[in-house]
Amino acid sequence: MAAVLGAMMLFVLGEPVCAAERAYPVRTIRMVVPFAAGGGTDVTARIVSLRLGESLGVPVVVDNRAGGGAMIGTETVARAAPDGYTLITVASEHAINPSLQAKVPYDAIRDFTSISQLVTGQYFVTLHPAVPARTVRELIALGKRRPGEITYGSTGNGSATHLAGVLFQLLSGTQFIHVPYKGGGPASAALMGGEIALVFNATSTVMPHVKSGALRAVAVTGPKRLRQLPDIPTVAESGLPGFEVTGWYIVLAPSGTPREIIERLSGEIARVVRHPAVLERFGALGTEPVGNTPEQAAIFLRKEIEKWASVVKASGARPD
Repeated sequence: MAAVLGAMMLFVLGEPVCAAERAYPVRTIRMVVPFAAGGGTDVTARIVSLRLGESLGVPVVVDNRAGGGAMIGTETVARAAPDGYTLITVASEHAINPSLQAKVPYDAIRDFTSISQLVTGQYFVTLHPAVPARTVRELIALGKRRPGEITYGSTGNGSATHLAGVLFQLLSGTQFIHVPYKGGGPASAALMGGEIALVFNATSTVMPHVKSGALRAVAVTGPKRLRQLPDIPTVAESGLPGFEVTGWYIVLAPSGTPREIIERLSGEIARVVRHPAVLERFGALGTEPVGNTPEQAAIFLRKEIEKWASVVKASGARPD
């Protein structure tokens, strides 16, 4: 009799658990962004999170956890419960930190499960209008005339925008002063306020300011010109061959998150990034949708970690 009652209790108690698993998600999902509000990662995460929440039927709330070269927010997610309710949108810094930082409090691969790459993009070489340079060649000439005087901002020590500046100086023979901020938003605000001379900004961060003329973009850092602003040349074709830096954003979950949840999220993201309204927003920001599978995102991330390790080693870059 006791065995029968025990079996009945397991059936009764087990049914809601199975139903809850089938019903994922049933509550708010937190999307951590390891940078301050206003930068490219933040803007992209908010565009996707809003539409993803509508698709899933629960809010997807962006939580900015800036600092530590993106490691503070990333560690938060690495230690979170692997239940699908804490996610993170990472950028190039996630692939850079393992080779740049002396100590990273998590493993960039083992502590996370890839879900999907959101977009691919590039950066503007963006100057304050008062800087007397309108081309990359003029910027290089200015830097050589005034070594150690020109300031360039970044989204933080060890960030892609930091290393883009390091690579630019290495290839051009210039010497700038690096000023780190806690994200693309603060760095752009400092540039617009005249605190610094230039920033390697994500196009998604400053596209409106470039179009309005508030900031001057003298080049883009990718392999080809932007479809939205075809008159702006690449750095490579502007007198600095071999220079190329591209950006991307990938959504990750803590390692151990159930496979069915990862696949559900990946499928929804693939649909979201191709929604007409989202495509319109991406187009305005100069980014292109990806929306790939967890396996494809994981392979891409591993390759990026290997690529940036080579760049860090070649440049001799260190966190300031």
